[in-house]
Amino acid sequence: MIRVNSVKKIAIAVMVAILLLINVLASVTVVKPGHTGVVVTMGKVEESVLQEGFHLKIPFVQKVVEIDNRIVKLEVETEAFSKDLQTVETILAVNYRIDPTKSYYIYKNIGSGYENILIIPAVNEVLKAITSRYTAEESVVNRVLISDGLVEGLNEKLNAFGLYITDVNIINYEFSEAYINAIEEKQVAQQKLLTAETEKQTAITKAQAEAETVKIKAEAEAEANKILADSLSKNVIEYKKIEKWNGELPTVTGGNGTIIDLSE
Repeated sequence: MIRVNSVKKIAIAVMVAILLLINVLASVTVVKPGHTGVVVTMGKVEESVLQEGFHLKIPFVQKVVEIDNRIVKLEVETEAFSKDLQTVETILAVNYRIDPTKSYYIYKNIGSGYENILIIPAVNEVLKAITSRYTAEESVVNRVLISDGLVEGLNEKLNAFGLYITDVNIINYEFSEAYINAIEEKQVAQQKLLTAETEKQTAITKAQAEAETVKIKAEAEAEANKILADSLSKNVIEYKKIEKWNGELPTVTGGNGTIIDLSE
């Protein structure tokens, strides 16, 4: 009988110890690094949040929901239209984080589906607004401007909810096959035009060089002919003088108004 009582006492003690251990464990919570804990007391969300580390809570009355406040990557596949009405299929990598002070607001008002409820619709709306400013060809060369515009536009829409966009990367930009073929044909045509212009300019330059050479040669020949002509004219004049001279010296010559008769 004594032994049976001892066994009962031991069993009760063990049960009490187990219950105490359960209560102790239920009174303790640990929030992981990079997270905050949203406290829910009998269904009511508290506005104060728990920071990372060890915390006590009321067992069976309070629960702690962890919210990840680290930077999270979200890939979004979407479609938009360019200024020239080309379809642009885009894959975006959106990096965002939740403001720790707004963790309770996200959990209370939106829940765990905030990506589908807030972020993805905002990405679609902002991307469509931005791509409509550029032609398809401009969209390709202005990817950085589009990324920066997405960050700015998304923050304007989401910061009030405690969501902050840190970066948006355009992973892929795809257009219709018909448009891609048209671009390739345009590039080929531009290359042919550039080649033709280059050949034309080369021919013009060559013709100009040849014309300049002919001009210089002609000017040199003209100058030589002039010199020769001048030389011949002088010689002809002297020859004519000699031919007309009768061999007699002039009979009158002088200077300063003096007249001398050379025949005497």
